[in-house]
Amino acid sequence: MTLKHIDLEHISEEQLLSTRMKDLPIAIEGTWLEECVKQLYAKLDSKGLVFHPECYLADEWLTPEGEVAIGIPFYLAHPALIRLERRMMLEAEGEGKLWCMQLLRHEAGHAFSYAYDLHKKPEWQKVFGSSQEEYGSTYRFKPYSKSYVRHLDGFYAQYHPDEDFVETFAVWLTPGIDWQKKYQGWKALDKLRFVDGLMSSIKGVRPLKERGKRLWHHKHLTITLDNYYKKKYQHEQEEFPDFHDVQLAKIFTALTEQEWLAFKKDRHKNKEIMTAQELIRKYSKNVINSIDRCTGERKYIISDLLKNIALRAKQLHMIVSQPQAVALMQLSIYVTSLTMNYIHTGWLRGTRKRS
Repeated sequence: MTLKHIDLEHISEEQLLSTRMKDLPIAIEGTWLEECVKQLYAKLDSKGLVFHPECYLADEWLTPEGEVAIGIPFYLAHPALIRLERRMMLEAEGEGKLWCMQLLRHEAGHAFSYAYDLHKKPEWQKVFGSSQEEYGSTYRFKPYSKSYVRHLDGFYAQYHPDEDFVETFAVWLTPGIDWQKKYQGWKALDKLRFVDGLMSSIKGVRPLKERGKRLWHHKHLTITLDNYYKKKYQHEQEEFPDFHDVQLAKIFTALTEQEWLAFKKDRHKNKEIMTAQELIRKYSKNVINSIDRCTGERKYIISDLLKNIALRAKQLHMIVSQPQAVALMQLSIYVTSLTMNYIHTGWLRGTRKRS
C-alpha cells in the first residue's frame, strides 16, 4: 500500500495495523495540534521568550535528552488514529486541547532547559538538585508534599530534578493561573519564584541551541502499527485490566454470563458462597494491615492494588469455590508478592522487560 492510497477515513483496522508508521499520511499542519502549538508559542511570546521549540510527530511524547525539539505522538494527528490508540491502549495520552497543552508546556520546559543549559547553572542545581541524578524505574512520591507543584497526574514533579523543574516551568507558563496565590504557604512557591526570575533573565535572548535532532520522528519509523502496539502493550502490561487474570483464576472460579445471572437470581439459596469481591471487601482491612506490617509499604498503595483486584474479579464474575480461609491465604500471598516486586523494582510483576 503506497502513501497516496492510504485513506485514514475509510481504511479498515486490519489494513491500518499493517501500515508502517512512516507511511501514515499525517502532519501537525492543518490539524488541531497546529492550534495547540501556536497557543504554546503565543504564551511564550507573552512572557518575552523568543525561543519556540520545534514540534514534530513521534512515537510518543518526548523531548530527547540534550535536544530542543518536542515530539508529539503521531496518533493525535488524526481522529482514526486516536480511536485506534484508545481501543488498543484504553486511552490516548494528550487527547483534547486541555491535556495536550499540559503536556506541551511540560515538554517545553525540557526544551528550554537544554536550549539554554539551564540545568547546568549552579543556582538551578541549588534549587532543584543535580540533573545528573539517575532516572529510576519508578519513584516514591509523597502525595501531601507541598515542596513540589502539581501539574501532570502522578505527582510527576517528584520523579527527578529535571521533572521538578519542567513541572514548575509548566505551572508558571499555564494561562490564567495565579501561582502566587495558589501555592501560597507552599515551599514550591520558592521554586516558582526562582523560575520566574530565571525566565526573566533570558527574555529576548536567543538560545545556545535553537535546533536539534528530531529523534524517533514518525517519518523514519518502519515499524507497523500492529508491532508498535504489541511492543507498547508489553511495556505497559500491568496497567491493563487483565494483568491479574491468570493468578485470580488460580484463587477464584469465574462464572459464565449465564451462570452468573443464575447465581445472582438464586443468591438466597447460596448465602454461604461469597463472590470474590465480597471476600476481598470483607477482609481488606486485615490484608492491608498484615502486608503493611510485613513489607513496610504504604497502606494506600496496598489498598489501591486490592481495589483493582476486586474490580477485576467482579468483571470476571468470580466466586469463592474453595474454603474461604484458603482463598484468603492465597490472595494475601499474591498481593504480598506484588507489593514486594513493587518495592524492589517499581513494577508489580518485577523487573520490567524492555522491548
